[in-house]
Amino acid sequence: MSAVIRPADNAEPGPVQASLAIRIADACVSQRSTDLSVEVIEKVKTCLFDFVGCAIESRDLPWSVQAGATAQSVAAESGGASIIGTSTMSSHADAAFVNAVMGHGLVREDMHSGSVSHLGIVVLPTTLALSQYRQVNGRQFCAAVIAGYEVGARVGRAAITPEIARIRRPTGISGPIGAAAAGACVLGLDREATVSAIALGTNTTLGFNQWALTGGSEMFFQAGFAARNALTAARLAEAGAYASPSCLDGEAGLFASLDKRSAASSVTVFDGEPEIMSVYHKPVPACNFAQTPSQAALAVVRRSSLSPERIVSIRIRVPRAGMLYPGCNHCGPFAHILQAKMSIQYNVAAALLTGDMSESNFSLLDDPSLRRLIGMIRLEVDDEMTQAYPGQQGGEVEVEDIDGKTHRVRLADVVNASASDVRDRFRREAAKAFGDEHAMKIEAFIDDIDNADNAGRLNELLGVAARKRDQ
Repeated sequence: MSAVIRPADNAEPGPVQASLAIRIADACVSQRSTDLSVEVIEKVKTCLFDFVGCAIESRDLPWSVQAGATAQSVAAESGGASIIGTSTMSSHADAAFVNAVMGHGLVREDMHSGSVSHLGIVVLPTTLALSQYRQVNGRQFCAAVIAGYEVGARVGRAAITPEIARIRRPTGISGPIGAAAAGACVLGLDREATVSAIALGTNTTLGFNQWALTGGSEMFFQAGFAARNALTAARLAEAGAYASPSCLDGEAGLFASLDKRSAASSVTVFDGEPEIMSVYHKPVPACNFAQTPSQAALAVVRRSSLSPERIVSIRIRVPRAGMLYPGCNHCGPFAHILQAKMSIQYNVAAALLTGDMSESNFSLLDDPSLRRLIGMIRLEVDDEMTQAYPGQQGGEVEVEDIDGKTHRVRLADVVNASASDVRDRFRREAAKAFGDEHAMKIEAFIDDIDNADNAGRLNELLGVAARKRDQ
C-alpha cells in the first residue's frame, strides 16, 4: 500500500496559472513594435547613447583590454559581430561579452533601482550582437530592447532584497533573464522557443558580490558573462533546445533558490508604464548608492563655499539598502579604484574635497586630505529614506565646521543625468574615438533607429578602430 503524499506548501503552480516563464513568453510574443510610444522609443535611444558612450570611454581600461584579449576574430564573410572601437569581427557571443564589459567599465551605466540592476549593459550588447546575426528593422530592435528591460526589471523587483544583494549580484540574476527574452524577440522565436530561451537564461544566473569588498574586477566580467550567456540561450532555443517552463517559479527554480518562491506568482510584464522608463542615468561614475549622498555633498560645498580644512565632522544618511550593499559602507584602505567607486564615504569625501564629481576623483586613493575627511564620517540608515526606497533614493549630508556651524543638504531622490547630459557625454567621447564625421554618423543612426531597415547597421558603425588616447 503506497503512502499518500500531500502537496507541499511550495508545490508547483496549479493549472489555474501558467508558469512565470510561459506568462512572460506570451507577453513578449504578443508585443507589437507598432504599439511603441514616442516617449519609450526616445528612452531606448538615450539608453543606447549612454551605453555606447560608456563603452567608448572605457575601451582602454584594464578590464576592457582583458576582455578584448579573449575574443576570437572571424572572417568578415563568416558573419560575425562588431566589438565597439575595433574593426576586427568576432563571434556574436564574444562581441556581446566584450561590449558588455566595456559598457560597465566606468561604473556609470544606466540603473534600475527597483531591481538594483544595470540592465542596459546586458540587454544592449546582446541585442546589438544578435542584430548582426538576424536582420531586424529598427522598431523590432527597439521592441526587443524594451522587452529585455521589462522582463529583467520585473523579475528583479520580485526577487531581489537587500539581504540577497549582500551576496548575489542583482544584475547577474535579472540580466541574463531579461536579455534572453530580448534575444528571443530579435530572433522572432515563437512562444515555446521563447520559454526555453528564458529558462536557459535563468540557468545561467550568477555572480557573487565579494568583489565589492576587495575591489576585484569580476564585477565587470559578470556583465559580460550575462550577455554572452543570454545570447547563447536565445540561439540554443532557436536551434530547438528545450528547457523547463517552471525554471523561475518551480520547486527547484530560481525563486525557490532565493527563498522567494511565493513572490513569483505576482510577477507580471507589460501591464503598466514600461520599466525602461524607470531607468535612470548616473551623473557620477560610481556605485548607485553613492550617487545621492555625493550630490548632497556637492550641494553643501556650492552653497556654503566651505573649505575642506574647516570641516570637523560629517554625517551621511542613506536608505538601508545603501548601507547593506557590499562595499558601500567602506572607509578604506582603498587598494583598488573599484573599492573607491563603491564606497559612499569615499565619494562624499571626494566631493567635499574637490567640489566635483568626476572620474578624476578616483586618483586620490592615498590623498591625506581625503583620508582625513573619511575618518570623520559617520554613515547612518535613515528610516524615512528606507520607506521611500526604491521609488525614491534619498541621501543626506550634514557637515559641521570648525566654528560649530552645521551645513546640511537632504535630497529626496537622486538627480539623474538628463538625456541631453547623456548625449553630450556620448558626443565628446565618440568624437575623441572616431573623429567628428564618424561620430555624427553614429549619432544620426541612433536618432533615427526606429526608422532603420537594418538595426544591425548600428553595431557595424561602432565596429571601427578607435583612435589612440594621445591622438
